[in-house]
Amino acid sequence: MSVEFCGLRLAHPVINGSGTFDAIAARRAFGDGLCAAFPFAAYVSKTITLEPRQGNPPPRLWESPGGLINSIGLPNKGLERYMSEDVPQLASLTAAVTRSAGDGRSVPLITNVMGSSAAEFAQLVEACEARPEITAVELNVSCPNVKTGLDIGADPRQLEDVLREVRSRSAKPLIVKLTPNTADVAACAQAAQDGGADAVSLINTLRAMALAPHARTGPPRPWLGGGTGGLSGGAVRTIALAQVAAVAARLQIPVIGMGGVQSAAHARDLIDVGATLVAVGTESFRDPAAAGKVARGLQEASDG
Repeated sequence: MSVEFCGLRLAHPVINGSGTFDAIAARRAFGDGLCAAFPFAAYVSKTITLEPRQGNPPPRLWESPGGLINSIGLPNKGLERYMSEDVPQLASLTAAVTRSAGDGRSVPLITNVMGSSAAEFAQLVEACEARPEITAVELNVSCPNVKTGLDIGADPRQLEDVLREVRSRSAKPLIVKLTPNTADVAACAQAAQDGGADAVSLINTLRAMALAPHARTGPPRPWLGGGTGGLSGGAVRTIALAQVAAVAARLQIPVIGMGGVQSAAHARDLIDVGATLVAVGTESFRDPAAAGKVARGLQEASDG
């Protein structure tokens, strides 16, 4: 089940979706037992921004039929504290997972970063380049551009310009996490490849909204503190499959597929339409061991 991705040899094709598995908190809770049963072949951090973010006001979650809408708002410590506090802990964890596996195959640390401009992305990428503990960088391009109001990743020309700006700042693999909230995700993926991306990942959450209960007795109001949020989980699986298929058919670089993966069969579907890796996200909230079960299921199917 080992797979090559951007020059890395991974034990299997299952990783985590950014922001869906807090490995530091999990190690505090489960100790070194987590290392022996670590479910991911590579670990992706939650999104990091230049400055600390508090995130959106509560409420932040809404369970919808077959899915979950979140309006977390990307709370994080900011770049400086991530580098000084989290990176050493994550490096220690991935090293312990490697030792526990006993086959010498490392678990790479991929840092997910988000900026509102090419200059911000460049600063973030340069900081990641300087840390040997970080193997690759994932660019979250779902942030609205301050001038246009559109997601940076929704405009192919703007996205290509951002990639060209940051590509020279790092020799590490650059993964672009595409937004699904655009008219032509394959065109945006092509722009990322043309700008120098080493891989793309998709789908991110779909923009969604929930109304507060009994809102129809008065003026409608959103339930979520941020007004709208991002829909994930099984409800987006077929959309993810269509977008991953369209992107994989167009690109020459690897694709990470995600969106509603709850079983090995769901992961296999994404691989069959062209994904090199698959990411488990929302399902990990229900079952922190879900990704490990997906990986084992893929292995058992492969063994026939």
